[in-house]
Amino acid sequence: MNRCINWTWNHFVPVVQCRSMKIYTRTGDKGRTSTYSGKRLPKDDQIFSALGAVDTLSSMLGLSRIHCKQDNVSRDLHTIQCNLQDIGSVIATPSEGATSEQLGRVRFCEGHTSRLERKIDEYTGQLPPLTNFILPSGSECSAQLHVARTFARSAERSVVPLLHHHGGDIEAVFTYLNRLSDYLFYCSAVLLPAGGRPGGDIHLPT
Repeated sequence: MNRCINWTWNHFVPVVQCRSMKIYTRTGDKGRTSTYSGKRLPKDDQIFSALGAVDTLSSMLGLSRIHCKQDNVSRDLHTIQCNLQDIGSVIATPSEGATSEQLGRVRFCEGHTSRLERKIDEYTGQLPPLTNFILPSGSECSAQLHVARTFARSAERSVVPLLHHHGGDIEAVFTYLNRLSDYLFYCSAVLLPAGGRPGGDIHLPT
């Protein structure tokens, strides 16, 4: 990880001063890489598939934030991205072979899920009853959140194979990802009016 010390601006181009650490190590060139505990596994292991799915989801949320005009939603998406970083740490640390100290560093709090549920309840109260399917569309941010929702479902499915043997806080991670797709569904619906197309794509025609 490149841990940045400070930012400066030179001809409007950000220059980042970082500790000397190369992004490439060549240790994965044979198709194997390491978990946080140091165990070497093939790169197509379920652990790394799940890590990739979570990384993809976070990237999509970052893109959504760029087009989000609501500061409160943007802040929530940023917090979710930080939570996904913590989720990646949990996934990268299977209990087998990890020390108690390592496992203690990668805990995932169930309170994160509770906060998502409160947001879902808040957004549900702002919407009319949903009686039909929703077409992913509307404002740019709303449509991108729908894409992020599908990635959240993919990330959730990628964690399923880890539930029975991974250990740690993997169950809390799975529950969070499950709730996250629900949050993104309702968040995208709430943002439709803000995109200039009030309700136009909420319900399928009957």
